[in-house]
Amino acid sequence: EQELTAALVANTETIADELKDVTAAYEAKLKKRAERDADESKMFRRFKIKDIVFLAIITACTLVTSAIMPLLIHVPVFGIIQLGLGLQFSIFPVIGLMKVRKAGSMTIMGIFIALFLVMMFPPMALIAVCAVVVELIVFAIFRSYKNDWACVMAGTLYMPLTVPLLWLYYNVNYTVTGAENEAVTMFLGGTDPWVIVGMTAAILALCFVGSVIGMVISRELKKAGVLKK
Repeated sequence: EQELTAALVANTETIADELKDVTAAYEAKLKKRAERDADESKMFRRFKIKDIVFLAIITACTLVTSAIMPLLIHVPVFGIIQLGLGLQFSIFPVIGLMKVRKAGSMTIMGIFIALFLVMMFPPMALIAVCAVVVELIVFAIFRSYKNDWACVMAGTLYMPLTVPLLWLYYNVNYTVTGAENEAVTMFLGGTDPWVIVGMTAAILALCFVGSVIGMVISRELKKAGVLKK
């Protein structure tokens, strides 16, 4: 009986040691994952529910302040929509990026916005594509959103990138003969390269100003403790 008891004790101790090793390895893995998620310099980090919720709220703020869009749709000037929405679509996305500094944040906001805008003006669904392109450019240069100016760059390029995509949409999706020619020429200056370049430059400048404003607002909110990590 003593030998049996000793064998059981030894077996129990062995199992306990193995469990201890497994537990330690699992805890180390969790710690490493937490450190990675907390490191803003890392390119890919996991999203949390609160991140998605915050980005959705930022998207809602962007759309609510863009109530002027239904009126701009009927103004026959190429790029007028982007010019009218430049500030809103740069200020709020930058605030979102400075809170959720993770690869894919801009894309998530772009998808949310596209799902809403497609109901009013289908071509604006391309804004989700712009979000992906923006992230590719930003991460090719900065590698992450840790640098505030990476967020500013993303906000600056976001809306201007819809201009060439919008032009391509009308020139590829429609023919330029007969009545369908109106699909391209309904925008004043839509066929003039100088008008397109001028409007794009104006939109780019406006979005840069909006992005800087968004960065300043985010920094002040962080100082006030409102925008926590």
